[in-house]
Amino acid sequence: MQPVYLSTAYLGPVQQYCKMYQFGEVCLETYENYLKQTYRNRCTIAAANGPLSLSVPIVKPDTLKCLTKDIRISDHGNWRHLHWNAILSAYNMSPFFEYYEEDFAPFYEKRFDFLLDFNEELRRVICKLLDIEPNVTQTNRYEASVPNDFRESIRPRQPLPDPSFRPRPYYQVFQSKFGFIANLSIIDLLFNMGPESIVVLRDSALPIRP
Repeated sequence: MQPVYLSTAYLGPVQQYCKMYQFGEVCLETYENYLKQTYRNRCTIAAANGPLSLSVPIVKPDTLKCLTKDIRISDHGNWRHLHWNAILSAYNMSPFFEYYEEDFAPFYEKRFDFLLDFNEELRRVICKLLDIEPNVTQTNRYEASVPNDFRESIRPRQPLPDPSFRPRPYYQVFQSKFGFIANLSIIDLLFNMGPESIVVLRDSALPIRP
């Protein structure tokens, strides 16, 4: 099977991890021009008042175009403290938060210079907790046309159709208030379903059609 191409993502959505489950080989795009308002620096969690977007602030590049691999994290606004408090408030009553809390808390205490490094360290921890082992390599140049290209289709606003992804409903803390909210950050699945998260990924991933 040919590799899947994905963009980097901050606590990426379930759809992103379905691709890592489906494909043994993952090419992580690092040589694209950075795009704002995407999962590259934001995630969506289920909070008490509904879906909540958390964004990692970045240092404004000196030029109009900047490669994703060169994007730096800003320390503006005490965002680490705010993000962790939001995650704690949203998931401290979820069934598996206490099991995984110590895996995630250090990321909101340690400083990372580059967004890509921060995202990748988180991804490695998440894959370990999910018990999936994709072989992830980073691109060394940008190619506009590649197979299994999900670099732009997995996005918060107006995502492109993906016939290989069918979100399987699972228990969520605030489901009685809002109903099931599909394709939230992978931490929503982990904190609510724990070791059964892999089953949800398996059942949400449909065969890739050529």
